[in-house]
Amino acid sequence: MSPSRAAFTERATDVARLPAGAVEYRLEGEGPGTVLVFHGGHMRAGLALGEEVYADAGFRVLALSRPGYGRTPPTTGTTAAGFADVASELCRFLGIERLAAVVGISAGGRTALTMAARHPHLVERVILQSAVGFLPWPDRRTRLGGRAVFGPRAEAGTWAILRSLVRRAPGLGLRLLLRDLSVLPARKVLAGLSSAERAALAGLFTVMRSGHGFVADMLPVPDCAAQVSRPALVIATRHDRSVPFAHAEALVAAMPNAELVDSRADSHMIWFGPDYPRVAAKIRDFLAAG
Repeated sequence: MSPSRAAFTERATDVARLPAGAVEYRLEGEGPGTVLVFHGGHMRAGLALGEEVYADAGFRVLALSRPGYGRTPPTTGTTAAGFADVASELCRFLGIERLAAVVGISAGGRTALTMAARHPHLVERVILQSAVGFLPWPDRRTRLGGRAVFGPRAEAGTWAILRSLVRRAPGLGLRLLLRDLSVLPARKVLAGLSSAERAALAGLFTVMRSGHGFVADMLPVPDCAAQVSRPALVIATRHDRSVPFAHAEALVAAMPNAELVDSRADSHMIWFGPDYPRVAAKIRDFLAAG
């Protein structure tokens, strides 16, 4: 099922109490292999975005709430390296000895890369989707605005206002949110979406929260791209305003075994692009090669 037809409802999660702290996770599906997903900003383990491709390929999905999101406190891991070690510890706790891939989406990209660099014995492949790399990120405007409206004290009120706007005036609300996700005019991006895609995107925006996580996402992370020796698939679109395409280009240049997939999506949300079936097929082929 494509994300354009998926309902963004909260899925059941569990919390593991590990020596390094509590971590919220969701383990779903059947199959001999497992794909670990680090979702992006404002997301948590209970929200599935773009995971159908892994289930369709016959893999289980292990999704984690990164520090400060959902029921994972900001004190668990605290850094990309620390949380990569927590994720490795969680795999041992769950009896997972090998990961078919680690997936990093948007702000989760640096954690996925750090895990692949620190735990190559566990990670077979890396998949990055609209991922933040190690170039300076975010820009100054986003950093200042993000702290003001998505900081721990303000984020609940911010999301309440955005949810109300999206529900009462979905066209206006989506255009407002898409402005920061695309270099194209928001009206053009919205016009390119089907009614089902608009509904799915609106549904996603109404369940997002920032917690303490988004402020932590804006902190710098040590560059480990050159240490990622596993095969990597880097998927990005040139129309992304949130994470400029230069991040994907820099990652592919730095990693010794990486391939760039140039999505035709109009925004950061590559799952709503006209060529997503091609991108999904590329992901399945990449996993099958492992």
